Order: sequence, then C-alpha cells, then structure tokens
Amino acid sequence: MTAVENPTTPAHPAAEAAARHLWMHFARSGAYGPDNPVPVITKGEGVRLTDSRGRTILDGLAGLFVVQAGHGRRELAEVAAKQAAELAYFPVWGYTTPPAAALAERLAHLAPGDLNRVFFTSGGGEAVESAWKVAKQYFKLVGKPLKHKVISRSVAYHGTPHGAMAITGLPMMKKDFEPLAPGGFRVPNTNRYRHPEFADDAEGQAAFGRWAADRIEEAILFEGADTVAAVVLEPVQNSGGCLTPPPGYFARVREICDRHDVLLVSDEVICAFGRHGHTFACAKLGYVPDLITCAKGMTSGYGPLGALIASDRVMEPFLRPGVTFPHGYTWGGHPVSAAVALANLDLMKREGLHQRVLDHEQAFGDTLRRLLDLPIVGDVRGDGYFWAVELVKDKDSRETFGADERERLVRGFLPRALLDAGLYCRPDDRGDVVIQLAPPLIAGQAEFDEIEMILRHVLVQAEQVV
Repeated sequence: MTAVENPTTPAHPAAEAAARHLWMHFARSGAYGPDNPVPVITKGEGVRLTDSRGRTILDGLAGLFVVQAGHGRRELAEVAAKQAAELAYFPVWGYTTPPAAALAERLAHLAPGDLNRVFFTSGGGEAVESAWKVAKQYFKLVGKPLKHKVISRSVAYHGTPHGAMAITGLPMMKKDFEPLAPGGFRVPNTNRYRHPEFADDAEGQAAFGRWAADRIEEAILFEGADTVAAVVLEPVQNSGGCLTPPPGYFARVREICDRHDVLLVSDEVICAFGRHGHTFACAKLGYVPDLITCAKGMTSGYGPLGALIASDRVMEPFLRPGVTFPHGYTWGGHPVSAAVALANLDLMKREGLHQRVLDHEQAFGDTLRRLLDLPIVGDVRGDGYFWAVELVKDKDSRETFGADERERLVRGFLPRALLDAGLYCRPDDRGDVVIQLAPPLIAGQAEFDEIEMILRHVLVQAEQVV
C-alpha cells in the first residue's frame, strides 16, 4: 500500500519550519512538533502523491476536490509559464485580458440556460460572497429593497468569508466569529439516511424530496417572501457527507423560487467541472439556477480561480446607465489562472473525463458499498466521483458517536492511520461522522479497489479505537 518507511528518518526541514511559522488552515497548529511532525507532500503524479519520507500515497480527495485532471500535467504548467512570461498580471477592474475574456465566453457557453455573465473571483468562498451581494443589489435595482435574506441547508458549508459563513449551516464553525452578517436562515438538508421514516422505494424517496423542498417554501413564507433574496444549495451537499437530492427535489425548489421571486443559487464550488460527469452538476440534475458559484476543478488546481455566473435576467439591471457593482478582487480573473483554466477545460474535453466519470460512477459506488459488511459502516452514498462512507457506533439503531469518541476517531486516529496506510482522504464530523472520497477524474477500477482495501484495513482497526 505504501513505500517502506524508516521511522527514524529526521523530520523534513519544511515540517520543522511549518511547526514554527506556518499557520495551517483548519488545523490545530499547536499539535505539531518533534513527536508529531507536519506531513509534507513533495510531489504529485497522476493519482499519486509522494511525501517527504518517500511514501507513495493515493490521492483519494483530488487535493481538496480540485485536481480533476490529475497531478503533474506538464501541459498545464507550460501554459502557466507561457502566460506569466507574456502578461503575468492585470486586473479586470474595467479592463480585461485575452485569457479572462476567452474564459468568460467559454463558461457562458458551457453554463445552462441564459447564464451568460461571468464574475471572476480567486476562490469558492469569494464566489458565494459575491452571489449574496449580487442578489441584494439586484433586488434594490428592481425596486424590491427589502429582499436581502438567504436560505441554505443545515450542515451545509459555503465558505469562510463573513457573508459566506453566515450562509453556512455549521454552528460550531461560526461561533468563534460571531456576530456574522445578519440574514442567513437554515432549512433541513437531504440526508436520506437520517430520515428512515420515509420508505426506501421510489414513492418514499419522492415524498422525502417534496418534504425537504417544502421546508424551503415554509421558511420563505415565515420570513416573508418580500425579505428573501436567495436560496443557496449545492447540487450534492458536501458537509454531512455527499447528500444527494431526492427525485423531484430541485424541480420543486425551482418552482418555489419562481413563485416567490427568489434567486436560486447553485453552489458548485465542488460539484462543477466533471466531478459529477458534467461541466455543471445542475445540468445533470435537471434544473437551471439564476446564479452558479464555482471554483476548484476549473483549473484542476494549477492556479487559483473562482467564478460567479449570472443569468441574463439577473444581469439586466446591472447594465442600466450609471449602475456599478461596487465589488471585486485583486486576483479575480488572474490571466495566468484564466489561461490555465482554458487549457484544463480543453484537456478534460480531449481526454473525455466527463464521460469517464459517467462510465465509472456506478462502479465506484459499488466498490465502496462492499464496506457495508463492516459493523462500523452505516451508509455509503454519493454520485459521480464524490462519495462518502458514514461511520456509526451502532448499525441497527444508526447511533452516531459521542464527542469523546469523535475526538479519538476523527481527529486522533483516522487521519494519520489512513495516510500511513497510503490513502489521503477526508474524515469529517461536521455533521455525522463520514469519510469522503473524491479522487482525480482519471482514476479507475484499480484505484477504487485500492481505496476500498485501505479503508477496510483502517476501519477494522478503528472499531477498536471507539
């Protein structure tokens, strides 16, 4: 599963420097030191990573749901170098560069419906932040200035900027930064596993979808339709563990948003660019939003870039004489990242990566479902190349783990054990306890089997930890 490791090998200088000086994201920085060195990843090639100790690790998360085309794609690096030599930087604040304009045109052609206007950011959280600002200003421009609230789902993650965090449905992530921007409200998510009262047949799933969608209308009416600007939903919800939409759910949500003049935002920061076998997952699921937020896989990680894509209807009042959208980012539409994104989209089309996902998604899910024979595995769910394995304390009752057990399992045991076994993926307990898998889109059955084998090995050990 992994190269032989010499435990006496001195820590890499980068690990020592990071322990002293690097403020790592979403990490307990004080936990690292000589006895617990910071893991150092030094190289990537295809679906594999190499760490500072020479171990080979399967990238089961595509970096962070990002590296669609795989690591080490020299053609993308060469495009970046060429663009940097020609024009390394210029903003899109009333100007453009050829790569930014060409990418905006490409995304407009790829987006569904009349989503034809692209606002670039440098990441996904900024795209969500921009969507809320657009929604609020849009309604002011069309004469409905009270419409400013946003409805999202419980446990959903939408980013860390203050506005995006107010939309996020994770109280524990927000408590240290409150008060946040007012106006974010939550409705139930679509975690079918946690709603066993609905039958598991087609009729029961459709009933669950209508129930979950109707909670959105209930929230709009409770807050007052004249105050709600947007509903923000991921096609497949990340936090909580790859929560897929029940049949009819998005059709019903679209109907509700239209009835109450509320903008539907499809947050596709993870789901776009092939993760579900389409450029945008909303197309696969059969709905056309008013706004799309996206980032991550747009460049396969070879440059930082995000975007908000708006419909003609939303854009119209911003095109009126004298109207400005007073919002922007230094790095939004960066010419090097835009050039890389264009090359990445070409590469993915040339290699048929979207179709590859559609051809292999069933096999990926079926391979992971083998783990259901383990007592600690309660559910396996997902779509495309985006899957989660939910871990439970008791399989029959679906009881989840307590706080101390989560501490031992999610933060104490699983991350290091999985990495040591040769798999990089994501143990997560922002909702219930899950392990998330989202490999590069070039992965196939050999990688699926390896993921299942390593997970099985580690989860058998995990049963002794809790």
